[in-house]
Amino acid sequence: MSRDKTSGFTLIELMLSMTFISVLLVAIAMTTIQISNIYNKGITLREVNQAGRAVSSELQRSIASSVPFDVTPKSDNSPGTENSKYVVRDGGGRLCLGNYSYAWNYGKALVGGAGAPAIYNKYDDNTPVRFAKVEDAGGALCSDVNLAVTKAKATELLSTGDRELVLHSFAVTETSSDPSTNQALYAITMIIGTNDRQQLTTDDTSCKPPSAGVGDENYCSVNQWDIIARAGNKAGGQ
Repeated sequence: MSRDKTSGFTLIELMLSMTFISVLLVAIAMTTIQISNIYNKGITLREVNQAGRAVSSELQRSIASSVPFDVTPKSDNSPGTENSKYVVRDGGGRLCLGNYSYAWNYGKALVGGAGAPAIYNKYDDNTPVRFAKVEDAGGALCSDVNLAVTKAKATELLSTGDRELVLHSFAVTETSSDPSTNQALYAITMIIGTNDRQQLTTDDTSCKPPSAGVGDENYCSVNQWDIIARAGNKAGGQ
């Protein structure tokens, strides 16, 4: 008489197999999350850097095609600043460069809240400006600091997608000039980045470290650009 013998897994072997599979699945999940975090951080860094390079190039081209201009900080229409092409406010500013002017609000102003500066630049439909290039051949936006920006003549330079890029600071100074050639050099320093207030340091110059435990640091990036631009080689002045 023969007896059929069947073989199978023991309970211990099944438990070991299930444990191995569970560990493998956890490892795959953690790796996927890590790759996703690296990808999101890379996208954020890329968007900020691309925006900074694009704005820097835009300003350099506009300054190169203009004649030397006065950058005495102008906070109102007070005497002595009538010819200034650089308007400064806590919440934003303006820079007028001949055919085009630039108007912006800082990130803090756009978010608002307690202690935030007031929004300075608004379109003619009362919506806030982010960072706009405006057709303004006469420089009216700098002649009248209270003039609204015409939306139909403006182009926003910063995206408002998931990363919501904004200008955090902007400063322009004249570093040198040569009246004999009607040329001048200007230094511009600006900070561009994301605008999640929880993730930014109080001075808006960097993102808080992961140890701060606020928001998702993969969607935070801030960078500073320092550029030099030359105006001149044109007859006349502004």
